[in-house]
Amino acid sequence: MPNGIIIIDKPAGWTSQDVAAKLRGVFHERRIGHGGTLDPMATGVLPIFVGRATRAVEFFEHAEKEYVAGLRLGLVTNTQDTTGETQEEHPVSVTRQQLLAVLEQFRGEQEQLPPMYSAVKIGGKKLYEMARQGKTVERKPRKIHIFELELLSGEMEEYLIRVKCSKGTYIRTLCHDIGQALGCGGCMSSLRRTMAGCYDLSKAVTMEQVLQGKTELLPVDSLFSHLPAVTVTQLKPIYNGAAVKMPQLSDGQYRVYAPDGEFLMVGQAEKGLLKTVKSFFEVKDL
Repeated sequence: MPNGIIIIDKPAGWTSQDVAAKLRGVFHERRIGHGGTLDPMATGVLPIFVGRATRAVEFFEHAEKEYVAGLRLGLVTNTQDTTGETQEEHPVSVTRQQLLAVLEQFRGEQEQLPPMYSAVKIGGKKLYEMARQGKTVERKPRKIHIFELELLSGEMEEYLIRVKCSKGTYIRTLCHDIGQALGCGGCMSSLRRTMAGCYDLSKAVTMEQVLQGKTELLPVDSLFSHLPAVTVTQLKPIYNGAAVKMPQLSDGQYRVYAPDGEFLMVGQAEKGLLKTVKSFFEVKDL
């Protein structure tokens, strides 16, 4: 049975769920999840978790992301990107220096209002479902963090920006808000995710490569490469979910392996005991 992670370079026009559904057929595996939704117009890094690796999705939810986005000034739409209906159009007389000054305001911790065209749920209903019915509801701002915000290129109405940000950041909304701050309005004209957590485009493969069978799954422990590794010889307690005495370990989290190199779990060492945080071995009889 396939177990592991594959980094898809998502094509435009596909939803993240489209990719997951297609790969269920490719791998003949029902247990498939993705690490962070991308809009259909977006391309780039989409981690897909296959088989028992789906147990790792929860560890990925808070991963930092990096994007390269097109910023279109002078245009305001109902979706905050160029796929939506035009609401306002304004002449643009913004200088590069003015744009750079405004970008400075959006770096660091801040609050962002989720767009109506988003999968955020209010009262059990997704916002985009209500938006399609012509409804607008009150939303609460969310705390986000823009770690890096860089102007890459552009002039007049069209620019390219690079954004490194926390979970829950809407790049569409960032483009909209930058336009508002400049007084001419703005929206997102393109989006490419270049990094998600520890995975970047160098590890990504296309859907064509996957369909041609030219790809391999990354091991699930690649997600935890930042943790120190430890090997255990007492396997039965591990398989039973019990703690193992390991007085030599400092307190903290570890990648835990069997003597044959099998990745067993993410463990937490505390006061000489190693406990299971999340197991990744296939259940077996001893």
